[in-house]
Amino acid sequence: MSEILTLGEPIVTFTSTDLNAGLVDSINYYKFLGGAELNVMIGATRLGHSTEYISQVGADPLGQFAVKEIAKYHVGNHYISTDDHNWTAFQLKELVDEGDPSTFNFRRNSAAAHFDKSNIDHIDFDGVKIAHLSGIFPAISNQAREAFRYFAEQLIQRGIRTTFDPNLRPALWESQEKMIATINDLAKYGEIVLPGINEGEILMGSRDPEKIADFYLENSERTQTVVVKLGPEGAYVKNKAGDSYTVQGFKVEKVVDTVGAGDGFALGLITGLIEGLTMAQAVERGNAVGALQVQTTGDNDGYPTPEQLASYLAKEQKEA
Repeated sequence: MSEILTLGEPIVTFTSTDLNAGLVDSINYYKFLGGAELNVMIGATRLGHSTEYISQVGADPLGQFAVKEIAKYHVGNHYISTDDHNWTAFQLKELVDEGDPSTFNFRRNSAAAHFDKSNIDHIDFDGVKIAHLSGIFPAISNQAREAFRYFAEQLIQRGIRTTFDPNLRPALWESQEKMIATINDLAKYGEIVLPGINEGEILMGSRDPEKIADFYLENSERTQTVVVKLGPEGAYVKNKAGDSYTVQGFKVEKVVDTVGAGDGFALGLITGLIEGLTMAQAVERGNAVGALQVQTTGDNDGYPTPEQLASYLAKEQKEA
């Protein structure tokens, strides 16, 4: 039994250890496991919550590595199936000392892209409090998109709360037009929708947080709250009742790597809601986890334990 579920693709990442060398000239790499949806589960587990990760890997060394790493993080791996015919996805990632690192993905026709929706029928939904949905998994193939919709429909039928993060990955889509239309349609499954301000500009043509929120509130009867991530400025919240407010972000002296910050925000919000925090308090927690993550390298190295999170919040509130 788990409190939080997600459906995603684990990405075995080979990150350069040659600073600022670029992907072409880098020689030395180290291997770790990433993936946006998995990041959320890892961080939620670190905060003391039970999680289950649904996916498919290949019958290859990288697939075996992924399953073992997921278990090492204490994330549930009971619903990870194995595909004997297709490879586990992986990526190359450069090491930089400023800005976002470049990546190159090897995931077309991956094992997860061949995930069959019938696998969803074997899931135990008892005790699930929130399911996290991301726009990445449905981008990898039509078959994955079909499975994503089936998964979301099962959640809705059971009355399980859902979050939806657009998580735009233009390189995975056939075209920008297809990405925009599909993501906005899939966002209808989210009770809480979590677009970033840059994503809002792409998906509905505005950087105005209120306009972005209104777009998604009007997009679906199911969507009750929209939280627009504003980066260092925090997040703007608006709900179906018309209540709106901004939750300020936390000052970070040095941003090391922004990868995983949005996933950190999502896991902070999700765990906060499960623990009974108000939406404003849960958003504040999301801001805090995101701020901690950007101060570290790696995809999820900055996600805190409950003690580390409490200490960080206490310190920031004292200095405010």
